[in-house]
Amino acid sequence: MQSEQTTEPAPSSPATLRKVTFAAGAGTVVEWFDFAIYGFLAPIIARVFFPEGDHVVALLQTFAVFAVAFALRPVGGAFFGMLGDRIGRKRVLALTVLLMSSATMVIGILPGYATIGIWAAVLLTLARSLQGLSAGGEYAGAVTYVIEHAPANQRSRYSSWMPAATFGSFAGAALLCYLLTANLGTEAMNDWAWRIPFLAAAPLGLVAFYIRQRLHESPLFQEIANDKEVTHASLGHTLRQQWRPMLILGGYISLTALSFYTFSTYMTTFLREVVHLPADQVLMSNVLALAFAAALSPLLGRVCDRVGRRKMMTASSVLLGGLGIPAYLLASQGGMGNAILGQVLLATGAVTANVVTAVLLSEVFPTAVRYTASAITYNVSYAVFGGTAPFVATYLIAATGNKLAPAIYLTVIAACALIATFLIPETSKRSLHAPGVAVTKSDIPAG
Repeated sequence: MQSEQTTEPAPSSPATLRKVTFAAGAGTVVEWFDFAIYGFLAPIIARVFFPEGDHVVALLQTFAVFAVAFALRPVGGAFFGMLGDRIGRKRVLALTVLLMSSATMVIGILPGYATIGIWAAVLLTLARSLQGLSAGGEYAGAVTYVIEHAPANQRSRYSSWMPAATFGSFAGAALLCYLLTANLGTEAMNDWAWRIPFLAAAPLGLVAFYIRQRLHESPLFQEIANDKEVTHASLGHTLRQQWRPMLILGGYISLTALSFYTFSTYMTTFLREVVHLPADQVLMSNVLALAFAAALSPLLGRVCDRVGRRKMMTASSVLLGGLGIPAYLLASQGGMGNAILGQVLLATGAVTANVVTAVLLSEVFPTAVRYTASAITYNVSYAVFGGTAPFVATYLIAATGNKLAPAIYLTVIAACALIATFLIPETSKRSLHAPGVAVTKSDIPAG
């Protein structure tokens, strides 16, 4: 027989919650600052690491490497997720931020194609692969760690700081790229200054590692760890028991992933390469839109606790399905004002989707397998729809000649996500133990 726990440890004190949220958010900022730089500097990376010729082809190759990192995120999610369910959340979160920072720093010192030929692209791909493995264990672990400390009626309030940290880190990365471009000039940026944001990963990573090392384990995980009757579920057991909620939630997260990388990463390329907006205006418009997204996240987190998860999921699907095409139409008109407005329209739906996704990752799955199941679900969706977003968008425009092709793609995925919304039960009032059961020793066959 399986045992089901229906009570939870008392929520952490406000002081502990602030410390936990800050530490998880600080690490998330560093992780996604490192990951964001590649997207913002994609046009420069295309010129440095790939042979001269057709710039569109080089850009597609650059985004293909971007997608390779996402292909490894499910592997990282499975590995670090199982590790986190075995040895604890905080140890794994300290490890992931150290690995990400090291891989990012390596990109900053790699020689280009002009120096070592094709090996430049090979080494770039390897470094991005390490980034992908690290990222696979980061976000789901961070929100799990925070939510396992939070009061039941304020889970989204606290978990919403993780998407806020993510959007904030992208804003910080865009701002640094803007300041470097504005002060050093485009020529210096293309020549050597593009390396500075990658090299900044080293000190930032060490600080985040130090902060996370000083954390305590989450009370819910500690309760499982102290229960001698509870053993660690294998990956196969987790997939057999949780495949249905993983599949349904993944269907919704496809929209979260696509909207996030369409807004945060691809729009800078679209504005620069398709609309031909000056690089400094592109970066500054993106900084402002990302700052708006970061500020909106905690507000929508409180709304999510008040109205429930399904209403927020529905709202995000409707917003992204309805505003995607108008957002691209505005951005296509040229000018910094239109660029900002177009990105803000996308941001509104993307933030809504990211805020509700953060809390669903923990509420849908039981404690014993929460890190593993949520990390795999999240990262598979991001690998398929997030990592490919810039590549698919670039390809669609090149193949069709239609600037609105990426927006049409987003609208279709929003419609599919709306279907998944109706299949997910309301989870806002559930005990974190209620969605599933712990695996006990009696569940394991003898012999």
